Amino acid sequence: MVVSNAMEILSDNERAAFSERLAATLKQAGVDTSNVTQVAREFNRRYHGKAVSMYGVRKWLMGEAIPSQNKLRALAAWLGVSSEWLRFGEGGNEAHQPAAPFYDNLCDRELCRDFNLLSRGHQEAVRKMVKMLLKMDKSGT
Repeated sequence: MVVSNAMEILSDNERAAFSERLAATLKQAGVDTSNVTQVAREFNRRYHGKAVSMYGVRKWLMGEAIPSQNKLRALAAWLGVSSEWLRFGEGGNEAHQPAAPFYDNLCDRELCRDFNLLSRGHQEAVRKMVKMLLKMDKSGT
């Protein structure tokens, strides 16, 4: 029983430490951690697996859970830190910088930012519209 309790305490400590690192890194990236829905939405835009719910993100931020390894890697890539540092606090948090998108000009940057704020359904509608416009341009109409 004593060993089990010690393992639970260590897990509680690990979850709390992870939560602190995640919250600090999100804040450093300019993400409002009080808006769990927005954090989940931004994460899910970058993660191509099963979407995480706002309740899942809340558990991460409250120290109640640690994400699976694939979600941890996606978080680390999004935030520009190593997954080892984010999970365990080891290896330094400057492992790499997030990939910066290429923009020809400010208008493109604003367009991409606005596109990323759309829901997935609306993003798909925009993609279809762009394809339709490209076809129209090719046909000369």
